[in-house]
Order: sequence, then structure tokens, then C-alpha cells
Amino acid sequence: MRIGVVGAGVIGQLRAQSIKENPATQLAAVFDTSLDAAKKAVEGTSAPAFTSLQPFLDTGMDAVIVSSPPHVHEEACHGALERGRHLLCEKPLSNTVEGCKRIVDAAIARKRVLAVGFNLRYYPAIKFVKDTIDSGRIGELDHLRVFGGHEGLPKFRIDWQYKYPESGGGAMMDVGIHMTDVARYLLGEITEVSGVMSENVWHVPGSEDNAVAVFRNPKGIPAIYQATWSEWKGYKFYVEAYGSHGMVRGAYAPMQNMIITQDRPGGKRSTRWNFFPEIIVREKLKTWHSTALLSFKGELEDFLKMTRGNTHVPLADGYAGLRSVEVARAVKESSEAHKVVTLPALGRMEAV
Repeated sequence: MRIGVVGAGVIGQLRAQSIKENPATQLAAVFDTSLDAAKKAVEGTSAPAFTSLQPFLDTGMDAVIVSSPPHVHEEACHGALERGRHLLCEKPLSNTVEGCKRIVDAAIARKRVLAVGFNLRYYPAIKFVKDTIDSGRIGELDHLRVFGGHEGLPKFRIDWQYKYPESGGGAMMDVGIHMTDVARYLLGEITEVSGVMSENVWHVPGSEDNAVAVFRNPKGIPAIYQATWSEWKGYKFYVEAYGSHGMVRGAYAPMQNMIITQDRPGGKRSTRWNFFPEIIVREKLKTWHSTALLSFKGELEDFLKMTRGNTHVPLADGYAGLRSVEVARAVKESSEAHKVVTLPALGRMEAV
């Protein structure tokens, strides 16, 4: 499969590398407003580098990976879909709910695959949590706790990453959007949202520093959620799933798991930890990029499967991308109106 890449920043470079290292894919072209960045991404291949989007889109290819800033996703996504290309777009799918809906509708109308890059699904700690819940090892799922945070504005390289409207919002559209997706991935769906947002730390209009919320799935199972830009201990995320017969925790920075199991509620407990020393050492030598690259390789493999009609893969689809942004807006609405916001179930996009 010939795949083009839009955006050659840090993530785009890794996306291009994942394509180059997969024997079933070929890097077709790279577009970035910086010619140097685009040329760096195509090194070692015969793929052309472009600084204009239209010539890039007119190049022969089967699919496009979009890794540009979210406020310019729509032009590239629609351009790719109009030309019949399958699409994998970085999160967030767009900086607005309306933009997400337009991209999803276009993919459905043209019968093209639309996937969204929620790569935390491919992190070993999150995979362990998902597998544990599905296996029934902790019994019937009762609730989730989900957290994602870092120190805020000093972590950003470019101001569009945190400034509304380009960013689409604050902590929930940044580190929090991953955690929103993880919550939905584990719950199966999010159809009820209530929460509170605040801008009391960094005072960036429209970009919340903190969001605290409760999500519920159609069965009423809740997830307790926080996304924050005032996590002074540094970048962290975790998810904890509690069941009738135990709990399981998945965390990153560093990668680790904990699982507690018991034969009955209140029975004798067994505790086990996974610490992933190989990941910790590799990241010391090659930074977090190495872990992200492995997750991108996993996403690419599943993207290829989706283009062949197999949707039973962990890779997030367009509905996941849409729902994560809808949830962020619902928390804002809930915070302002002091009410619970309901959302219709979306499920999984059909195979093409």
C-alpha cells in the first residue's frame, strides 16, 4: 500500500518511519510547510517532498496519514477522501465537533476507512488492562478511574497546541483526549457526561487547565475522569478498572501494571506487578519516541487490516474520534449549565 503523510513534525516523522519499516507499505509522498522537514521524512526513499497540499494529494497513493495541527485537518482529510484514499488521522480528529462530523460523514459517503490515532490503545500497560477486563479476571466491571496530566504550558513547543480555537480546547483536547478514548474503549461507549472545567491556573481563554468529570456507558457503569495542566509531579497517565473480584491498573511514565484478584468480594487477595524494564531502559536510551513508534507500527498493521474489511482490531475509528471531541464539549456544556449531558450511542463504524 502506498501511503502519503501530511505533516512532518515529531509525530509525522515517526509515522513516516513506521511506513518505511513495514514491508507491506511504501511511503508515497510527504507534505509539510517546511521543506526541510518534508525532506527529512522522505530520506532513504524515492518519495517526493511537497510544501503545497494539492500537488501532494495529486500524487498516486492509496491512503493518507494526517499528522498536522488539528485546526487544519479538514482540508487534508477531505482532499484525501475525495480522491478515494483511506485515511488515518491523528487525534483530535478536528478541533470542533462539527469538523469531526464532516470528516466522518465524508468517509461514510465515499466508503473509505477512517481511523484515528489513539495510540495509547497499543501501549502494553493499556493492552493489559483491556485484556484483563475482557477475560473476567476481576469479575464484573464496576467502575473506572482515568487520569492524564502534565505541568501545562511549559510542555508545549508551539502556541497552537494550547491556544483556543486552534487547539479546540485545553487539557481535555490535549493529554485528556487520550484518556477520554481509553475510558470509552474500556466502557464500550460513553452516553452520559457530567463535569466541571476551570481556567484558574494558566488563564488561557477557552483552554481549560482542569476538567473533572464522570462518564457513564449505556449500562450505567461510570468512569471517574480528570485531565489536568497542573500536574506538578510531571507527565503521567493511568487507568484503574475495579471489578467485583479485583482491580487492574495501567500507567505510563513509567510503564507499569498492577493487578489484584480475589476469589470472592472480600476474599484473600493476590497482587502482581508488571514493571516493563525493557521499555524503561529503551526510553532512557532512545526517549519516548521509541515507544510511540512501536505503537504507530501496531496501528499501521491494523489500519491495513481495516482496509481489507476487518474492523475487529484495537485501532480507533472515526466514531471514536468524533465521540472524544463530543465528550470534551459535553463537559464544557455540563460545567456551564450544571447539568448532565446525554449522547447517542455510536458503536463501531461499519467495514468498507
